Amino acid sequence: MHIQYINPGFQHSLDSMMLFHTHPDTPYWTDALYYFFPQVQEERMKALDAQGRKRYLAQTLQEVYDGLREQLDEKVIAYNEHWQKHRSQIEDALSEAFQLDTRPLFNDIRAFITLNPVCPRFLQEHTFDVFYLNSHRGALGISLHEVIHLLWFHVWNGLFQDNWNEYERPHIKWVLSEMVVESIMRDERLSSINPYFPRENGGCVYRYFQDMVIEGKPILDTIEEMYRCGNIADFMRQSYQYCLQHEKQIQAHIARAEQVF
Repeated sequence: MHIQYINPGFQHSLDSMMLFHTHPDTPYWTDALYYFFPQVQEERMKALDAQGRKRYLAQTLQEVYDGLREQLDEKVIAYNEHWQKHRSQIEDALSEAFQLDTRPLFNDIRAFITLNPVCPRFLQEHTFDVFYLNSHRGALGISLHEVIHLLWFHVWNGLFQDNWNEYERPHIKWVLSEMVVESIMRDERLSSINPYFPRENGGCVYRYFQDMVIEGKPILDTIEEMYRCGNIADFMRQSYQYCLQHEKQIQAHIARAEQVF
């Protein structure tokens, strides 16, 4: 596996932000923009149509981006060097977790360093975004999360031969893939280089999974127990059936949680 960190330019940041601001979305996904860039006025954004929002963001944030060019270029170097430093141990850990040799897989991953505080990923394109305020350690933590997704769905699709469209929000397959990251990240070779692990450090999964309780038990603990079976295919089948069994409760919890930033 190999990740190349890239400064893709301002247009990419703008397009990335608009993924969450073209159509109405919940505060969980939209309000980070206003938190990190208070010069973007929420009321004005909501009063505009999609094209108006894009123009407004371009006008408001171009100067911000221009002032960050040198810093972004420095982060390209720092992020790439830090990935290379830890690449071998990451490949070892993930090869064991997914029970296949990860070294020849996904050697074309591109990570775009952007102004978007919400970092989308594109599974089939092997790309994802990293928010520029991350340190080199934070960028690696985010990258581990995304690489786990790539490997998870690589194995998953081979097992189930299903539709890639179902791997994105809000499908339950997406929900499961977001939860399993914590279990896989517990490997010392991964957790030791992820500043967002454990939960006390912010967590490596969305916070609304961290307080989700199903049948009187934190769902992440239940997923963790299933993961300990030691067989990735069996784990996928068992955890998916569990999520299907409790899908209404899981989705209802997420819907409530996404109403706040």
